[in-house]
Amino acid sequence: VQLQASGGGLVQAGDSLKLSCTASGRTITTSALGWFRQAPGKERDFVAGSSGSGAFTHYADSVKGRFTISRDNAKNTVYLQMANLKPEDTAVYYCAARTSIDVSTTLAHYYYWGQGTQVTVSS
Repeated sequence: VQLQASGGGLVQAGDSLKLSCTASGRTITTSALGWFRQAPGKERDFVAGSSGSGAFTHYADSVKGRFTISRDNAKNTVYLQMANLKPEDTAVYYCAARTSIDVSTTLAHYYYWGQGTQVTVSS
């Protein structure tokens, strides 16, 4: 399975941005998908996750109410809509896929990883 993330960029605080992650080699309905982020000098942290069906989602407290994870199964793509961005959201964002349909917040539970896309939020 290959995951290709895109959509990162430089924005100002309060702006919105939408990340995309397209999978190839595996139908995303058979996988829980997640977004993680890693700021310089910090560990990679869970941001949002979606179950294989998309019926169940989970968010980190820091992004709840501002970020939305969604998927388009026809396009084999998962999205992360980010609103009201803050400077502390600055990080490299990674999409990841499990071999299970159950959403998880644990990094080690994700087997496939995309290459990451940089999001920079200026104040």
